[in-house]
Amino acid sequence: MFANSLRSLIFLAALVPAAAAAPPPAAAPAESRGDVVMLAEIKGVIGPATLRHVEHAVEMAETRGAEALILQIDTPGGLVVSTRAIIESILASDVPVIGYVAPAGGHAASAGTYILYATHVAAMAPGTNVGAATPIQMGGSTPLPGAEPDLPAPDGGGTSNGGADEETSGAEAPPAGTALDAKSVNDAVAQIRALAELRGRNAEWAERAVREAVSLTANGALDEGVVEFVAADVRTLLVAIDGETVRIGGQERTLATAGLPIERIEPTFLTQALGVIANPNVAFLLMLIGVYGLIYEFATPGSIGPGVIGAIALILGLYALHQLPLNYAGLALIALGLAFMVAEAFSPTFGVLGLGGLVAFVVGAFMLFDTDVPAFRLNASTIVATAASSGLLLIVILGYAVRALMKPVATGIESLSGKIAQVVDWSGAHGHVWVDGERWEAVSDAPLTPGQEVRVVRTERLKLHVAAA
Repeated sequence: MFANSLRSLIFLAALVPAAAAAPPPAAAPAESRGDVVMLAEIKGVIGPATLRHVEHAVEMAETRGAEALILQIDTPGGLVVSTRAIIESILASDVPVIGYVAPAGGHAASAGTYILYATHVAAMAPGTNVGAATPIQMGGSTPLPGAEPDLPAPDGGGTSNGGADEETSGAEAPPAGTALDAKSVNDAVAQIRALAELRGRNAEWAERAVREAVSLTANGALDEGVVEFVAADVRTLLVAIDGETVRIGGQERTLATAGLPIERIEPTFLTQALGVIANPNVAFLLMLIGVYGLIYEFATPGSIGPGVIGAIALILGLYALHQLPLNYAGLALIALGLAFMVAEAFSPTFGVLGLGGLVAFVVGAFMLFDTDVPAFRLNASTIVATAASSGLLLIVILGYAVRALMKPVATGIESLSGKIAQVVDWSGAHGHVWVDGERWEAVSDAPLTPGQEVRVVRTERLKLHVAAA
């Protein structure tokens, strides 16, 4: 995981800025409006890249004047902000949007249920399922006042907005717990009921999917009025929905989809790049590369390369963090830990600042992303690897500091300590000695004679304390 993330971020650091400057590819014009059906996939955990892909697909379908846009859904859930934005994009579309849960074995769990309910026509392939839409508090933490509640986990049993590895739960509702939990559930119920009423679907089952985390197979969803069609493939679906009437912008429109060609909308390069940098592990590594690159540039002015790479990586990392459910306390701890370790490098405190910074760094990394979605949490191997690298750097810095303190002083009067001198003249406890080609005033507790060799014991301002060698 760590090595893959490192390779991905190096590739993106080189290519994303150039790609961002290039204009988006223009879609080839259709022969006439309404002569094509476009298809885009919602696959995997829903996040910023999924949102960008859906928005691009809706825009493309509207530009081409497509007869319909099919969103092929297979998702365990995802981030609440991205899911709500996708729903808004569907509701605002000027092209009929068909939700199709496929292929066989796929599911529209958690946030996928909300997206399916938002589409103008809902369909499922045999062997798929939908539901388990109970909202779960992310990580058990209390949201800020006015914060949106989390969308459901796919199993309804303890993770937020989809955990791809979770098993489907039964119909028993989780305990309400707190007023905030009840508020979150009631808000989710109101949203999905509003979508059900808008599309004329089963609002009672939708509420049960939220409150009791129930799920349905394709045929069960058809019997319950959750979807309008069950179709084995996209071609069968186009024939089934032909003649179906939908409402777009307050007006009714009859679909004529039978026999139309299907054009797939693939994710653009920038969407794929966003999918990579929106990976928390990549975003975290980009941020660290940026910080360390700038530190190296400031420590060795004129090197230029590390500063340029660090600035680009830091901007990409901060952009990616902005797209993710960030815990600002975790980010503050990481920044504090880095600051302590940098301070240790420039003003050694024999590990006090460095070790404190390393602890703050590790704790902040574990707290950084406020979500229980496994795909949007930092991998433990990434945290361990970066902490170990920082710790190794700290050990190297401390080693240099200790060795520097143990070395004898090489310049100034302090460098004379321990050296052999020769007495030039002496009277009582005072006199002059010759050392390193210079004549110095000296004092000694024992009487000395001219020409005698003595050792410099210590220095005091411009006076040497000597003793017989």
